[in-house]
Amino acid sequence: MPKPRLTLAVEHYDRHLPLLDRTVTAEGIQLDVRHVTVESGRHERMLDGLEWDCAELSLSSYIMAITRGAPLTAIPVFPRRLFSQSQMYVNTAAGINGPQDLIGKRVGLRSFQTTLSVLAKGDLQHEYGVPLDQVNWVTSTGEPVSFQPPAGVSIERAPLGKDIEEMLVEGGIDAYMVPRMPRPFVAGVPEVSRLFQDSRAEEVSYFQRNGFYPIMHLVAIKKEVADQHPEAANGLFNAFEQAKEMACRFYDDPNWSSLAWAPQLAQEEQLIMGGDPWPNGLEQNRSNLERFIQYELDQGLIESRLEVEDLFHPSSHHL
Repeated sequence: MPKPRLTLAVEHYDRHLPLLDRTVTAEGIQLDVRHVTVESGRHERMLDGLEWDCAELSLSSYIMAITRGAPLTAIPVFPRRLFSQSQMYVNTAAGINGPQDLIGKRVGLRSFQTTLSVLAKGDLQHEYGVPLDQVNWVTSTGEPVSFQPPAGVSIERAPLGKDIEEMLVEGGIDAYMVPRMPRPFVAGVPEVSRLFQDSRAEEVSYFQRNGFYPIMHLVAIKKEVADQHPEAANGLFNAFEQAKEMACRFYDDPNWSSLAWAPQLAQEEQLIMGGDPWPNGLEQNRSNLERFIQYELDQGLIESRLEVEDLFHPSSHHL
């Protein structure tokens, strides 16, 4: 019987290079791996058009979509993770010295349901005591999946044609929570700084309290493909695992990265986080996913609580 041929759309991370250059292949599958950026609409193209058989997808939008009947499922592979604390930026003239100072402020987001947005809002509420309904949220893009926000929660769209990063510099918003560093921050503009001046220490503390590195993306699969080829879950999972392990070995060469102290940084991270901070598999990520599902529920993005198993195809529950 010929192997099924599946298309897979992913970002160009170090842990995906062995997949993209075909060094790693998937057992039992002819895998056609494609580099498709989030900026080119990968999430929307998968959610709305099912453009590929498998794709790296926003955890938040995926959860919202499957609760609304989208013909998607997933395997417990998590290609992107972020802590929220280093992704929170403030206007330095806004009088914000800590999370509590965000109460009553205008805080920008890419969209309300962007995974980093959900994590940041949830962390502010659960870790720092900043209620969701005591911040004025301002979004810069549309919402991929429609939802009804909780009563009392203020969400407005940034003015048409207005760059939300410029709004942060000019004071049109007081803070901004985004999965990539804003251009003004990268450029060293004095009007923009991180909310947490030592965001790394704050994230280490978060990790020590909670025991996980928060998930941003998972690998989604068309439900009909997973149903027709249940063996694909194992093949895909193992391919991602092999690629990740190979990427870790890249850093054994002190010049693989252009960062002068990359090996030392990797060793330091290992001492702090121990084991594998990027574990794939359902059980290894249960508490991580349970926390995020609760955030989705708190923020009105889903109507009822899901079990972690509900996120994944049954053929992958053992992984």
